[in-house]
Amino acid sequence: MNSRFLFSRRAFLAGATSLAITRCAHAETLPKTATLDWALLETLLALGSNVVAGPELRQFREVVVVPPVPETVADLGLRGLPNLETLSFTKPDIIFNSNFYAWADPLLSGIAPTHNLGIYLSGEDPYVMAQRATMALGKHLDITSKAETYVAGTAQRLVDLRATLATRDRRAVLPINLGDSRHYRVFGSDSMFGSTLKRLGLENAWTGQTAYSAAAPMGIETLASMPDAWIILIPPHPLDAVMTLERSAFWNALPAVREKRVITLGSINPYGALPAARRFAEELAKGLTDARND
Repeated sequence: MNSRFLFSRRAFLAGATSLAITRCAHAETLPKTATLDWALLETLLALGSNVVAGPELRQFREVVVVPPVPETVADLGLRGLPNLETLSFTKPDIIFNSNFYAWADPLLSGIAPTHNLGIYLSGEDPYVMAQRATMALGKHLDITSKAETYVAGTAQRLVDLRATLATRDRRAVLPINLGDSRHYRVFGSDSMFGSTLKRLGLENAWTGQTAYSAAAPMGIETLASMPDAWIILIPPHPLDAVMTLERSAFWNALPAVREKRVITLGSINPYGALPAARRFAEELAKGLTDARND
């Protein structure tokens, strides 16, 4: 084997190892953070925060997918019933919470300074609120420049994807999540998915009211009232629901199904923050592009 290749490969591995060590060392110099909220957790991870504890991590890894969760992060158990003893043991320097779990603020503040940052609030655009929450995290952790870069980078990514999607057909899209083979929840304009669709220049086929970003359960028969829309399936879905639908005469009679206007995305947190918005946009753009090319 060429000795220069060996040297280059060793140099590359040494450099990569050094970079990884540097990143880890940098993370460890940041304040230790913890949260009960998945949207804040994905944002903290995206910013490279030194996260020491979060809830339901196994499910988080399956549903949220990215950013990845380091194995060193302690699992606090259920979001609605967190293990405060485990949280205390991790000795966080700062805890971030949201309006969903505001009841826990007095308990959390007994462990470390606690800051409540809401993203899903009635009458507010969740994308804008996620931007504000990202900047607030950056300020609290003294990483404002990282937060600014992430907010700007996400916005630019949506601009780029909007340009890519401008050449596709102008049908509306219907983002839904299956509850079972007969019901689904649909994401309206006040959801992170709905807000992201606007920024991508796409129309949401659902114009009805939603509560806490989604309307559920909707009967599967209501899909017939939106025959021209792309149906966007956002996992996770019950496996038996998908299998039953594939054999359903009604489902297979829908124009979107007959005309192959059904796209299944990768799993995304429906109540996520900017990382979820970005993943949704990228998954949707890829799905629509692939479908157009087939």
